[in-house]
Amino acid sequence: MSPTPPSHWPGADGQPVSCREKLKVLAENYEEAATVLRDMFEDALLMGVDEAAMRRILAEMVASLPSPRRPGGGTGGAA
Repeated sequence: MSPTPPSHWPGADGQPVSCREKLKVLAENYEEAATVLRDMFEDALLMGVDEAAMRRILAEMVASLPSPRRPGGGTGGAA
């Protein structure tokens, strides 16, 4: 079972993204990411990695993603 994608995707202006094609891509990307993260998480736990540590590692991975909107790819802090 995969987690459910958000009911709305907030745009940079605070308004929800409403374009059907964008929503379709976002939903597909969400499902794909959820599957990969679930597999990574399960594999790590089966190989003996501490669950809390793995959750922290995955959260840190997301937090460190570079922004395509910033020159040089800086993370810019919280999402």
